[in-house]
Amino acid sequence: MKHVLSKTILISQTIELIANKYKISIEEARDRFYASNVIELLDDDETGLYGESALYLLSLYENQLNK
Repeated sequence: MKHVLSKTILISQTIELIANKYKISIEEARDRFYASNVIELLDDDETGLYGESALYLLSLYENQLNK
């Protein structure tokens, strides 16, 4: 479980971006983000997503929504 602090910050920032963009509560944004496969990818250190930005994670989340 490496990069816990980076992941925690990224998750928080991404949830805030989702809430602001879609005009929903933080709780709803959190539930939606945790239901996506992006959170699973972020949990896998081999993907290197912990080194990306919250905007990048938002784009992955939105790509998943559009599929």
